[in-house]
Amino acid sequence: MERLEKYLVEYCAPTLASLKTANLFSCPESMTPALGEILDDWNTCLRNKGIKLCLLKKKGNALVYVYRTGRLKHDLSAPAALWILKRYGYGTTEEEGAIDRLRARLMEGGEFPHEIGLFLGYPPQDVEGFIRYGGRCSKCTGCWKVYGNEDRARRIFASFERCKKAYARLWQEGESIMRLAVEVPKEKDMRIYV
Repeated sequence: MERLEKYLVEYCAPTLASLKTANLFSCPESMTPALGEILDDWNTCLRNKGIKLCLLKKKGNALVYVYRTGRLKHDLSAPAALWILKRYGYGTTEEEGAIDRLRARLMEGGEFPHEIGLFLGYPPQDVEGFIRYGGRCSKCTGCWKVYGNEDRARRIFASFERCKKAYARLWQEGESIMRLAVEVPKEKDMRIYV
């Protein structure tokens, strides 16, 4: 349980702080047998904060997806996101159905599903640019490759870095994940704070 806490702080601080829609992290295969039960426990704890954890991939290292439910719904319903998702066979943008399709795309074994950026809160313009140019020709790179608004992206990247440092320090000083996970009213959970 403590190891998962470390991963949550290290890789998901912007999501816990409600600065970002979602984050992903990989867990060693040795954690996989107990991971389902551990994620269930965390979901029970974080449900009231609007945060969910789910397993996207089990083979080899497990891939854990941590997301804010309200923001994910908002992000996936944007017209530009809908257009991208439809191209990759997403019949729905409802939370469970979309995540199930993403899981299937990860397991197909072909090209990596770059639309995953939409599930992480990346701007659709940047996700589309990455897909179109194969990761080349970006304006800048931070948490993602930027093809759209570079100034805005740099401000967001800086806010994520400040958050990660602050959360790491607070957790090392004994602050709990429950206290670090910000509870946000649903109507405000859809905006990015920069």
